[in-house]
Amino acid sequence: MEAGGFRRSCRGRTRSIRAQSLCKQDIRLCQRDQKRLEVFLLSLSLPPAPLSLYLAESRRLLPGKQEGMAAGETQLYAKVSNKLKGRSTSSLLDPLLAMGFPAHTALKALAATGRKTAEQAADWLHGHCGDPSLDDPIPQEYALFLCPTGPLLEKLQEFWRESKRQCAKNRAHEVFPHVTLCDFFTCEDQKVECLYEALRRAGDRILNSFPTLVPLVLHSSISYLGFFINDSPADVIREFATAFATEASVLADCTVKPCTKQLHLTLAHKFYPHHQRTLEQLARAIQPSHTCQWTAALYSRDMRFVHYQTLKALFQYKPQNADELMLSPGDYIFVDPTQQEEASDGWAIGISHRTGCRGFLPENYTERANEADTWVKHRTYTFSLAMDLNSRKDGEASSRRNGEFHTPSVSRDTSSIQALQATIMRRGVLLVRHGERVDQVFGKSWLQQCTTTDGKYYRPDLNFPRSLPRRSNGIKDFENDPPLSSCGIFQARLAGEALLDSGIRVTAVFVSPALRCVQTAKHILEELKLEKKLKIRVEPGIFEWMKWEASKATPTFLTLEELKEANFNVDPDYRSHLWECASVKRTKRRGSGSW
Repeated sequence: MEAGGFRRSCRGRTRSIRAQSLCKQDIRLCQRDQKRLEVFLLSLSLPPAPLSLYLAESRRLLPGKQEGMAAGETQLYAKVSNKLKGRSTSSLLDPLLAMGFPAHTALKALAATGRKTAEQAADWLHGHCGDPSLDDPIPQEYALFLCPTGPLLEKLQEFWRESKRQCAKNRAHEVFPHVTLCDFFTCEDQKVECLYEALRRAGDRILNSFPTLVPLVLHSSISYLGFFINDSPADVIREFATAFATEASVLADCTVKPCTKQLHLTLAHKFYPHHQRTLEQLARAIQPSHTCQWTAALYSRDMRFVHYQTLKALFQYKPQNADELMLSPGDYIFVDPTQQEEASDGWAIGISHRTGCRGFLPENYTERANEADTWVKHRTYTFSLAMDLNSRKDGEASSRRNGEFHTPSVSRDTSSIQALQATIMRRGVLLVRHGERVDQVFGKSWLQQCTTTDGKYYRPDLNFPRSLPRRSNGIKDFENDPPLSSCGIFQARLAGEALLDSGIRVTAVFVSPALRCVQTAKHILEELKLEKKLKIRVEPGIFEWMKWEASKATPTFLTLEELKEANFNVDPDYRSHLWECASVKRTKRRGSGSW
């Protein structure tokens, strides 16, 4: 027993001596060149804290070299530690790897959430557990923008709101106020942190030469309105964009195309020509001389959905079928307008931004969102203005005269916008969507659910209407021209009640010939107490004919006589000019074979 124990002890000591000799050999090799030792330590992927333990172990294994190593050890440790501290990817990546996520999906989650915290990336991964594209090597697209802050941003946001309210939404409303510094470009997920370093280096390079005041010159054309940046400030900003492109190419191996054309901050784009004067008047209320700190911001977006429409969920929706999406308020859905053949009326096919899953969703549960709502902000670089505080103090001091505090220019601008709104007299057109229709609730087979064997209508559910108007061709024509549900009638009455409370004066009503639209108009007029004063003008030109072009099934509408018989106050004398022109063309073609 003693001999066996001695042999085991000897074997254990032999293994220890061999391990120590191998470690001594590795460290002696690395000692020949300090750079090689640094590379060796970095290759171990050790966190900064335990690194001192490894250097201490090297002193223990090499007792004869302690004095020689002590001189350069502190400097080397500091150098290696700084490099490891710069690798924040490992500090964010390690918790995700510890949870069992693969490295490539963890890096994808970090890039998709802006590399802020491991918790956000983990939430993203849990949400995308059913995403069929989770393992696809599709990088994010990145772009660099110069964004205003402070009072100037507030005035621009006020212009955004007023221009949208008075002149409807245009292309500029899709994105926040900005100056584009480069086109969108791709970057591999594991190299995104190098972009942050490129941004910092480019900012430091031109920080001292960045203009204290960026002059903005208003420019207007028939389809564009915005501020131009000219002269030397524009050259400095272009130099910054070029520096970022160069650094990104070296550090992150990205191909970045900096902006070399006219630098501009867009206010409105692709608007109706008759809105140009109103937009110009609103833009003149913006004072470009407002104090502003400019910030360079790096954003990313999912390159797969660049040409999609973005919808935002307003209500929660629980799927009724396996091919439907679950919606929560605030969810964003990407919808391709060219791929909606499979969707029935009132439905859309989309991809959830939160889960990455694809499915059907009810359109009336959503609203149009802005393109930039799903963009992710990664890092910013702020160009500090030394004159900012001083100019503010000087402005406050100069505003006091003879003991009075004069109203600042901001309130004057606000009052000028209010005065402008009061001077613009508009004749409003209210566009009202019809209420909930029966087939949206009970499906395409709704008619079979409420028809007896002898072809008569009955009410199988309280959400079905009490009765249906008489049709000359029988009940089958309701299949392509469905009525409102009970909830839809209630919605129409609520809309009329809201219009009555708002004090809006209605002078004419035009409706699509679809039964659901005529019913909606009738109930709105009843709430407005105008059902006997205003006649409903049936206008075929505002029906969604293109929807039926795709399905090759044209609905048969109720005639004016049938509508009057059903107690709808329609105007029998109204004639659609557009419809008459189409009828004349059709008659000519039948007669002569040509238009």
